[in-house]
Amino acid sequence: MKRPTFASAVAGCIAVAAFVTDQATKALASANAEALAGGLGVFPGFNLVLHRNSGVSFGMLSDVSPFILVALALVIAAWLAVLAFRTERSSDAVGYGLILGGAIGNVADRVRFGGVTDFLDFYIGESHWPAFNLADTAIFFGVVVLLFWPRRHLRGQNEAT
Repeated sequence: MKRPTFASAVAGCIAVAAFVTDQATKALASANAEALAGGLGVFPGFNLVLHRNSGVSFGMLSDVSPFILVALALVIAAWLAVLAFRTERSSDAVGYGLILGGAIGNVADRVRFGGVTDFLDFYIGESHWPAFNLADTAIFFGVVVLLFWPRRHLRGQNEAT
C-alpha cells in the first residue's frame, strides 16, 4: 500500500476545513431560521435565506430517495478520496480536498435532515439564482481548480506529463 504523501495530507486538511466551514455556516443559518424565513437582504443582489433542497443541483432529482443520493455521493467521495490519496500535485490536492469536503458536507445534511440546507441567494432584478451553500461553493471551486489551475508538483517543479 502506498504511503500518504504531503499532497494527500493537504487534500485531507482542505477537505476537513471545507466540511467544518460548511457545517458551521449551515448551523448558523438554521439557528436563525426566523430571521431568514422571508429572506434577509445583505446588499443589493444578495440575500440570506433558509431553504432545504431535497434534490441535487437546481433541485433536480428531488423525487429521488435521500438514501440513494447519499449512496451515490459516498461512492463519488470514496473515489475522490482515492484520487486525493494518490496525487502528488498541489493543484489536484486542493481541488480534490475542496470537492470532497463539500460533498461530505452535503451528505451530512441529507443524512440528518433528508435534504441540503441552502442559504445563499444571489439575484439580479427579479431573477434569482437557486439558493446554495458553502459546500456547493467548495465543490464548484474544486472543479475549477482541477480544470484550470496549472499542474505542478508540491515542490514547485513543472509536471513532466
